[in-house]
Amino acid sequence: MKKQCKQIGKPRLLIVGCGDVGMRLLPLLQTHFRVFALTSQAARFSELRAAGAVPILANLDQPHSLARLAGLASRVVHLAPPRSEGNTDIRTQNLIAVLADKSQLVYVSTTGVYGDCAGAEFDETRSVKPQNARATRRVAAERSLRAWARRSQSGLSILRVPGIYAAERLPLERLRKGTPALIEADDVYTNHIHADDLAQLIRLALFRALPNRIYHAVDDSDMKMAAYFDLVADSFELPRPPRLPRTELAQQVSPVLLSFMSESRRLRNQRIKLELGVRLRYSSVREGVLAALDSSGRMMKKTEP
Repeated sequence: MKKQCKQIGKPRLLIVGCGDVGMRLLPLLQTHFRVFALTSQAARFSELRAAGAVPILANLDQPHSLARLAGLASRVVHLAPPRSEGNTDIRTQNLIAVLADKSQLVYVSTTGVYGDCAGAEFDETRSVKPQNARATRRVAAERSLRAWARRSQSGLSILRVPGIYAAERLPLERLRKGTPALIEADDVYTNHIHADDLAQLIRLALFRALPNRIYHAVDDSDMKMAAYFDLVADSFELPRPPRLPRTELAQQVSPVLLSFMSESRRLRNQRIKLELGVRLRYSSVREGVLAALDSSGRMMKKTEP
């Protein structure tokens, strides 16, 4: 029988996969929780402690190392991606094996689980239809977590997340290299969320999400991919990317990049507003990119002699 978490002092929360979004999430949680962060790198201990987390050394690819997580926390934020091979998510399965019954878990998935939707606009009731191995692994993870939630009487919320951007996560290098984009006739609709807004949505899901509920963690933008690249290029005074038909572009970009440029969808986000009560800091990509431009300008001024 798995140990149950003792509630002494603040309730405990475990972040699994504490990268950029996890680090943005940490300051939002410390008032309410004692936060633990799983890492496979002892070199990150100082960084995590400085951010207010208790580091736990373990590796999702090594099940024996996860024993120390058993009963550690009744609330879990699962940000770790699957491995880059196979059709299942072994990491999620390994994590499930040590989670306590009646836990509460927020899983950050991907909007890629829907596959290509030919530009259709839809809400969370649409069926998944993954069209590449990366998305197939995410669907497998979601299904494993749902089965665990039913079996253990635990609470599960799934945030399906599109392209995450922030000042440090803009396609500036791609623009400098002149990587082409699609012509208007072949272009695809893409969705976005600022990393700070995603961290806020995770926090809200912990407190307000309905049981076993899916949420689209997307902003209000309605934009095609090339238009996004143009926005960033114009804002940072870089050349706009050249446009190519899909047949020509396929010969110049990697298969992974081509897969992102082959799926078109527009996701509705009313559920995060009505049920989670979110007020997005950056309701559109344009707002977020302009804020990033302002931030980079301030950083440049600080470094000037």
